[in-house]
Amino acid sequence: MTGAGSSSIPSSSSLPLEGRVAIVTGASRGIGRAIAIHLHSLGAKLVLNYSSNSNQADLLASELNSSSSAAAPAVAIRADISDPDQTKLLFDQAEKQFGTQAHILVNCAGVIDPKYPSVANTAVEDWDKLFAVNTRGAFLCCKEAANRLSRGGGGRIIMTTTSVVGGLFPGYAAYASSKAAVETLTKILAKELKGTGITANCVAPGPVATEFFFAGKTEETVKRMMDACPLGRIGEPKDVSQIVGFLASDAGEWINGQVIRVNGGFVI
Repeated sequence: MTGAGSSSIPSSSSLPLEGRVAIVTGASRGIGRAIAIHLHSLGAKLVLNYSSNSNQADLLASELNSSSSAAAPAVAIRADISDPDQTKLLFDQAEKQFGTQAHILVNCAGVIDPKYPSVANTAVEDWDKLFAVNTRGAFLCCKEAANRLSRGGGGRIIMTTTSVVGGLFPGYAAYASSKAAVETLTKILAKELKGTGITANCVAPGPVATEFFFAGKTEETVKRMMDACPLGRIGEPKDVSQIVGFLASDAGEWINGQVIRVNGGFVI
């Protein structure tokens, strides 16, 4: 990193996302927060989307803006991505804030049913809630991004799904189904974006040490999942954020229409 008193300009290789605007949904905590921090370290200007916790989002924006990478500003914007008007407004505000079209969308907003019910015991209301955020929200974000991301190179759509889609674990029917739909959506979108220079991919984490993962799980369950991983641990948010950073960069351009399972071998 260039020292404060240096007049040299960082090369594009040291700041691969310099000058690019990234919208990260669900950015106030967990994996979304880690992704936002990592993209900022790569030079991206950030829109930190959140749905309810303004304190965490505002604090993160303040921390990023006061960091050594503050030349790439960050702003927190509230929006419920399951609402088409609010999703449109999120992109409107991003363009207004930075005076340019966004280049990168990373959708991390998501919900899960911490009761982990069987299909027979899944309430219709809970099923609908998961699909409203996880699937409808992803669709609305993709719809806006497909129409509004910068074209001609550097455009990236990155959806966060789950390795549970490949694991097919009992108790995850609604969650896995909602994310499987997103994986199909993203693969088709990648083909539809032919000629735009925009890529579309999914990153599908396995167990990651976040509040989202630990919700509703006993210590015994967490240990069992840890033991099931060939690397003998559960993931950390940085395990996911570094993959997203690569996909968002020019180095990730040749990866398109793919689902990358980031789980240490937990699901193969």
